[in-house]
Amino acid sequence: MPAAKIAITVDAEMVKQMDRLVREGKYKSRSGVIQEALQEKLNAKKRKRLSDEASKLNPKEERKFADYFLAQEREEWDEY
Repeated sequence: MPAAKIAITVDAEMVKQMDRLVREGKYKSRSGVIQEALQEKLNAKKRKRLSDEASKLNPKEERKFADYFLAQEREEWDEY
């Protein structure tokens, strides 16, 4: 995926911490630190959204639908 440049402002202490990680060889650059941190945050948001949506489901209703459709599939399976 092509990269895009952006400008951000961060606390000076964060910059020191990022620079330390780069010096220690844990990242190639500040950009690498920021990219990983941002990706982790975006993934967490995605998981939270999925969790929030799943919490809206009614387990009894979902079980009823699953049992209904599985029963229909079983009827279509060949006997062994």
